[in-house]
Amino acid sequence: MKVLIVDDDRDHAESIADVLDARGNEVEVAGSGEEAVARAGAADFDVVLMDVKLPGISGVDAFFEIKKRRPGARVMLMTGYSLEQVVAQAVENGALGVLHKPFAIGDLLEALQRTKPRSLVLIADDDADFVTSIAAVVASGGYEVRIASNGAEAIEKILAEGADCLILDLRLPVMSGAEVHARLVEQGRSVPTIIVTGADPGEDKDAVARVEAQTQGLLRKPFDPKALLSAIGAAVSG
Repeated sequence: MKVLIVDDDRDHAESIADVLDARGNEVEVAGSGEEAVARAGAADFDVVLMDVKLPGISGVDAFFEIKKRRPGARVMLMTGYSLEQVVAQAVENGALGVLHKPFAIGDLLEALQRTKPRSLVLIADDDADFVTSIAAVVASGGYEVRIASNGAEAIEKILAEGADCLILDLRLPVMSGAEVHARLVEQGRSVPTIIVTGADPGEDKDAVARVEAQTQGLLRKPFDPKALLSAIGAAVSG
């Protein structure tokens, strides 16, 4: 994760930064609300850890300013003071929560894990029963799930929302899976794709050959749900 720590207590900020950096996160530190607004406006952070009491504008005011510039910004407040009303107002307007100082490193790591953005998986398949069962499996892996029942809808959703992984059935109505893949490549919007098919190995051979080399794997129905989660994990992390 890319994390911005905002705290005028430099020692506290750097101790948190050291812990997060050691766990593979990319960390930056700001010492004031104004600096936080400038940095968060110039770069996209996965989460901002914002102290409430800061020199200049307060952490809560900085939070509101950041949200104006980046509505999707994810901010976790930190405070060692009793400011329930002010903090509650920030939480009501989208702050992720509050860490009360002094907090244990374990509490910090747990809070960050809860705020970690979930990868979005789009399932493009017209078999409603299959989609219902697979969507539950994918969600159990901690992924956010979207569903498309035909090829045109799959393209529309990827263009509108994007996706971190596409589970793509070859035999889709309106537009085949192979056509969906080709169209996304043409438009520069291709995403890591796992092909699924219920056809016999001899069927759809040409379509499979055209797209399999450009995707993250092929699963033939019925398949082990663990194999699907493993393929999604490889696709998202790759």
